[in-house]
Amino acid sequence: MEGFTIGKKGVFLETVKFENNLELSLLSRGNGVEIIQQTIEEGKLFYVYPSENASSLEFYYILSGQVICELDTEKLTLGPEDYFSVRGLNNPIYFTALSKVTLLCVFTEPTFVHISKDISALKEITKQVELKDRYTYKHSDRVAEYSVKIAKKLKLGKEQLENLAVAAVLHDIGKIHVPSEVLTKPGKLTDEEFELIKKHPGDGAEMVRDSFYKELAPIIEQHHERLNGSGYPHGLSGEEILLEARIIAVSDTFDAMTEDRAYRKAFKEQIALNELRRLAGSHYDKEVVMAFEQILKEEGRIS
Repeated sequence: MEGFTIGKKGVFLETVKFENNLELSLLSRGNGVEIIQQTIEEGKLFYVYPSENASSLEFYYILSGQVICELDTEKLTLGPEDYFSVRGLNNPIYFTALSKVTLLCVFTEPTFVHISKDISALKEITKQVELKDRYTYKHSDRVAEYSVKIAKKLKLGKEQLENLAVAAVLHDIGKIHVPSEVLTKPGKLTDEEFELIKKHPGDGAEMVRDSFYKELAPIIEQHHERLNGSGYPHGLSGEEILLEARIIAVSDTFDAMTEDRAYRKAFKEQIALNELRRLAGSHYDKEVVMAFEQILKEEGRIS
């Protein structure tokens, strides 16, 4: 039934095991919240630590086992159906597992994405893409940085912002299938070569659809679509294109213009922005371009 999901015992979206016998299994995620099952072996130390986001909440419910919690000079023993939460923490809290412990954890900011083997593997492919073309070194990181700044300026919701941040890093992952000689060609591409380039958004989307972050696939697939329908791979137009993809389109184009390429030298930032402004409304979202212009002015990068 749509909107309803059942999970069977021992079945998880993804499980990550660490050398210290700590195991994290993702049960569910959505709207910026992650629900995780955490297993710690007997005798092992673990801790919770302050978050960079003071308003984020971490909630831990003990399903089985016992732990000792060290609070300053006091030691508390916690067991099944006891729980603790973290918000605005100043110093780490240390625990010791007295037996094998299973915790149910609820986090209100992304945690699993930073340890996910699926996402790590996809990011590694992105690095390989950038190694194929030295002119795009760190391109994805810069696009992600620009995209997040724009999203914050536009006051996107938490889930949109978090999905955008990951999708922006992975937006060019499909280029792994494009030959190096095409990516680095100094002259104009032939029609056949350009057709190879045009496949990369769709190829990247398919790669992400195989992970539990499959909702990122449409963002990646649409980042070369343009408002007037002149983009690829599907010729989408206007509101058919996700806002997240429209943001990446602006970030991606700006970074491409302001970095050296095999076929030309980098443009000055003001010239790149002028080009985005010229094409705002036809190719690029006007609000996105305006927000990005504000950011560049605030950072003193343009006058």
